[in-house]
Amino acid sequence: MTYKYKENINKNIFRGYDIRGVYPTELDIDTAYTIGLGFGSYIKSIGKTTCVIGHDNRISSKPLCDALMKGITSTGINIIYLNICTTPMYYYACIKLKIFSGVMVTASHNPKDDNGFKFGFDESGNCKGQEIQDFLAYILKREFASGNGTITNYNIEPEYIELFKQSLKFGPRRIKVVLDPGNGTTSIIMKKLYSLFPIDIITINDISDGTFPNHHPDPCVESNLEQLKQKVLEEHADIGISFDGDGDRMGMVSNTAKFIPTDQYMIIFIRNLINKVSNKTFLVDVKCSKSLIDEIEKLGGKALQYRTGNSYTKAKVREEDLAFGGELSGHVYFRDRWPGFDSGLYAGLRMLELLSHTNKSVDELLAGINTYYSTPELKYPATDDKKFQIIEKIKEYAEEKKYDYLTIDGVKVLFDDGWALVRASNTGPNIATRFEAKTEARLEEIKTEFTQKVSEYNS
Repeated sequence: MTYKYKENINKNIFRGYDIRGVYPTELDIDTAYTIGLGFGSYIKSIGKTTCVIGHDNRISSKPLCDALMKGITSTGINIIYLNICTTPMYYYACIKLKIFSGVMVTASHNPKDDNGFKFGFDESGNCKGQEIQDFLAYILKREFASGNGTITNYNIEPEYIELFKQSLKFGPRRIKVVLDPGNGTTSIIMKKLYSLFPIDIITINDISDGTFPNHHPDPCVESNLEQLKQKVLEEHADIGISFDGDGDRMGMVSNTAKFIPTDQYMIIFIRNLINKVSNKTFLVDVKCSKSLIDEIEKLGGKALQYRTGNSYTKAKVREEDLAFGGELSGHVYFRDRWPGFDSGLYAGLRMLELLSHTNKSVDELLAGINTYYSTPELKYPATDDKKFQIIEKIKEYAEEKKYDYLTIDGVKVLFDDGWALVRASNTGPNIATRFEAKTEARLEEIKTEFTQKVSEYNS
């Protein structure tokens, strides 16, 4: 295959957390090759000689990965190639090999035609924000190194499995679980891994298929879990767990097939953890329900509210030396007996381990939390150029109305009886919103007020 430098690279694919776009219209193999040239040249300029590369099971991932690696090796950088793997397997390979320069080819939970690159240059973790824009500027300078790097295959699976075995200790209760990898990349390892533990496993959609034929691979959107709910009821299971396309996020339903959002299952984890850790601060992102913040404070802990995006939240949990943190989108980070990276498979097993030490159901473990009414995350199409202008106008509107607000991530307007969050999506051309209130009527008022403003500013 012959690759060439992409003259007019699409700048909009360089987003807030990673590089991501539609294949092959926004992100093609020549773009991947060009990114490889830039990545290899940059890490060479900071003294690196080797990087780690992996890819998920999307149809476009292997050709994009091949082009990326050709670009990287053309700069003289050597590659440790993991082949198909989950994003958490890639993270652990970087840790185990002590090589923190790398690229994971994935579009996570995006639609099947999307793809992208999560990448990091050094120990600081995944690139984000301005680092990604600076990398684009570096590519556009075309000051590429040259050389003949090598590619060495590496299988991280045995060491990854061993990490799980060392981190988990199940109790006397045997849990029955329905697992739904949604035909995503966790399909390649899920059954082998979960079969190592004393649990009863039922699986659906467990054949690896990068077209995601059964449902969209986002386990934190309730409509994607209808098959899982049905199977949990049919099998009288204790819990249902689902994973996203690249395996770094978990979604969950209870024994009664009730959808449990991430900010609720985080409460179960925190209730279990808080008396076992010295640092009782836990990270939550701006999208999380106030019920989670209330619960942390009721338990005598402190909630650190932070911006959305796993590149940001994972780094913040490490920076603040927190035992646990997470965000509504399904990324959760354990640092009590786990290396701190987000793994849906691990989060699922931690929940099963927790259940194995109690006779309570998931629903019972959520008893006593404060009730709020909230919307799921709602997205409204807005061009990448326009979405940031809309956020600025929302901020001006909040100031005009003399509302209290936060600008940790977009604009979060705070009321005595609820809140409204309006932010620019970092994974696509959308405005992302979420609303919450103490009553359903008030929720509707807040939602109507701000969705009308988004629509007005987007016209």
